[in-house]
Amino acid sequence: MGPGTDIIIFSLSRYDDPISSVGFSYAKAFAQQGRVFFIEHPFTWKDQTTESNRSALQERKPVWSGGSPYLQDPDIPDNIIYLVPPRMVPVNYLPEGMLYNGLCTLNDKKMNCLLERVIKDHGIKDFVFFNVFNPFYLNEFPASIKPACKVYLSLDDISQVEYTARHGARREEKIVGSWELAFATGKALCRKLSVSDRLVHHLPNAADFDLFNKAYKKLFDKPDELQPYHHTSIIGYTGSVEYRMDVELVDKIASQHQDKMLVLIGPVSDQAWAALPRRDNILLLGAKPLEVLPAYVQYMNLMIIPFLCNTLTASIYPLKLNEYLAAGKPVVTTDFSEDLQEFSDVIEIANSHDVFLSMINIALAEDNEAAQAARVERALQNTWTNRVAQFWKAVGEKVVVG
Repeated sequence: MGPGTDIIIFSLSRYDDPISSVGFSYAKAFAQQGRVFFIEHPFTWKDQTTESNRSALQERKPVWSGGSPYLQDPDIPDNIIYLVPPRMVPVNYLPEGMLYNGLCTLNDKKMNCLLERVIKDHGIKDFVFFNVFNPFYLNEFPASIKPACKVYLSLDDISQVEYTARHGARREEKIVGSWELAFATGKALCRKLSVSDRLVHHLPNAADFDLFNKAYKKLFDKPDELQPYHHTSIIGYTGSVEYRMDVELVDKIASQHQDKMLVLIGPVSDQAWAALPRRDNILLLGAKPLEVLPAYVQYMNLMIIPFLCNTLTASIYPLKLNEYLAAGKPVVTTDFSEDLQEFSDVIEIANSHDVFLSMINIALAEDNEAAQAARVERALQNTWTNRVAQFWKAVGEKVVVG
């Protein structure tokens, strides 16, 4: 069992999420070798009520009105069969117990009906089921659905976020303990999730190298929002602006580097919006489509990862790191995860705010063509294609041993 085997991916993310999606990135890489069936994270009835004007919900309305569950969109590669689940009953707010368990069973019945349909429609026989960090559905399968191997991938310490910890930690533990194979992206997370008779394997995040390498190889027109800053160094960040971010450090960067612009690209949570300082040299651009990010990154002189250092971030292998390196950009980051150490020769890792602030000018001054080429070479070792090869190697060994 390996490349070319049918794979069904069930992900916590969707193809049109405003930030890079690990699950969909894997789907695109697997699709270079065989059939991929991608099931997105379900919307709930509450989502439709509270976010009715959201474009993603509007796009999926025909499915929920009795149409085909197979979503067609130009941004979905032709070799990925993309499925939209029915709307689910919201259950996360409930305490563990009979009502919660009963509604979970109802939701899973809908999900299993979707699985049975795609298996029948496409004549799927032997297949791998790959759950990318979504323990909230499909913990178990009926007798009619028999994956050759069930694989789980954990991306973050699910116990460290109040909403996901409520039921997610318990459900994830059950999956890791009973499925054939489990991975985690961070080394600390591997150790935490491993139990005496069940080893969780390390499978780090990667990057869409070809996409972000365009910022290194191709000349883009300068995005309109950056046009005013012709003679100003730009410090950049891409990704969600939320509970992982050290807002105090962001404020210090803007305050002590007033000759530079700090540009943050990504969705901003309400909590982060309230906490972020209002400074003339902080520019919030909101979420941008993944495909346009290289044009922005190209005109940034330095990329930062200003994460807090805590139990949650200690488990993180940041996907954005290899994106920055593929673009050849110098990177300054806080020392939030042991996984950063393998990049210590191509990035700057700061163990305090003061060190971080001083490293910004050092990294800018020492940037040169040789350093850029070294960063690109390191990113080339961390592509989704390489990760897929690691995945199939582990699956092949597990199926043979099993």
